[in-house]
Amino acid sequence: MKRTTLVAKNSKIAPEPERLDLVVRGGKLVTPEGVKWADLGVRLGKIVQIAPEIKDLTHETIEADGAYIFPGMIDSHVHFNEPGRADWEGLGSGSAAFAAGGGTCFFDMPLNSEPPVLDAASLRAKRALAEQQSCVDFALWGGLVPGNLDKLAGLRDAGAIGLKAFMCNSGIASFGASDAKVLREGMKRAAKLGMLVAVHAEDNDLAAKFTAIEKAQGRTDAKAWLASRPVEVELAAIRMAIEFAGETGCSLHVVHVSSPEGIALITEARSQRVDVTAETCPHYLLLNDKDVAKIGAAGKCAPPIRDEKRRLALWSELRAGRIQTVGSDHSPAPPEMKTSKNFFEIWGGIGGVQHGAQLLFNECAETLEADLPVLAAVLSRNVARRFRIEERKGSLALGRDADFSIITMGAAHKIAAEDLWTRHRFSAYVGRKNRAHVSHTFVRGQAAWRDQRLALPSPRAEFLRPVGPL
Repeated sequence: MKRTTLVAKNSKIAPEPERLDLVVRGGKLVTPEGVKWADLGVRLGKIVQIAPEIKDLTHETIEADGAYIFPGMIDSHVHFNEPGRADWEGLGSGSAAFAAGGGTCFFDMPLNSEPPVLDAASLRAKRALAEQQSCVDFALWGGLVPGNLDKLAGLRDAGAIGLKAFMCNSGIASFGASDAKVLREGMKRAAKLGMLVAVHAEDNDLAAKFTAIEKAQGRTDAKAWLASRPVEVELAAIRMAIEFAGETGCSLHVVHVSSPEGIALITEARSQRVDVTAETCPHYLLLNDKDVAKIGAAGKCAPPIRDEKRRLALWSELRAGRIQTVGSDHSPAPPEMKTSKNFFEIWGGIGGVQHGAQLLFNECAETLEADLPVLAAVLSRNVARRFRIEERKGSLALGRDADFSIITMGAAHKIAAEDLWTRHRFSAYVGRKNRAHVSHTFVRGQAAWRDQRLALPSPRAEFLRPVGPL
């Protein structure tokens, strides 16, 4: 006999409330404005509630127990090297290490992959690989080199986040240096296209001059390398790039600024309404020249790591808001490329995408809640703003993508090679003590990293392109 249900005429049955997908309870939300206790509610990949207490039904609850809920880190400067050099680092391994460190979106640089990203076709090819392999969201840089000025419009239309130029030898034969003529013309065209230009700011002639002096004296150790790239090599290039930005109206981003003097030049230009921003890297905030002598090949980069006085001065510039973004400049290579006794022959690049940001937390542990808003600005919000993805990324705010990490500060532990998720377990930070612990990383509300391992299935990576005018 069929069972029937009798409902009184005109009665109304209240629908079941729509559940949230995720609630993170009892955490300290970090924003550039401060740190506050709050619950975070997520539905369909977006942040939909922020409140002292969320009582809605939810499919999943995470008890944060006072851990920091940090906005998803956006690393605008990585070298994951695909296609062509996945044996250096791959999109899969690089993004896994990034997620392990709390990262949710990276911008891959155009060189080191082969072919480099110098036209729309090469950008589309890299995009397809990243969509298949990355466990976090991403954007892609295009290159500005001699011979590709007519390709810049195509790169813009394909979605390039910006254009990268080297003012000195990049070390990659297929990615040539932009001399003054090429850089000026490239920036002029970029301004008309509404594209940002980032520069590796080192003067090629000065670098060659000081290198020749060191080699003529038979010096090839780490100290000689540092001496071959004094601060004036960086400053001369920054001055030129700023001059061209002012002349052409191009938006300029100076990457991996290693010195407070470089920040001062950029700050002065900003006061004169030149559209220029500064990036520094964790290794310039964490290491000094004496550390390089101890670490050896793992500590070689360009511009080189500076002295302790300049390291501390960079922290002052960061806290004062005069450094706009921090990016890892993660640029690894196979160990055999870092074994020469001649420091000049060693491939340069710091492998820091996993632990660099964590160690910034560690570095300011005694003033953490005062410094966390600064780090939220330079690691997340400012990056999203500068590169025009702010409508989705960069902040713990209603309607934004639910990108965040859960970070606790505990007992110090030494970073071990086996902790690394990069292709090569080789880093300047191995052996360094760290108190920061990333327990979870969420990308659009989906776990990419959980409980010391990649979460499977990982989120499907989405390609980001700049939105709106510069």
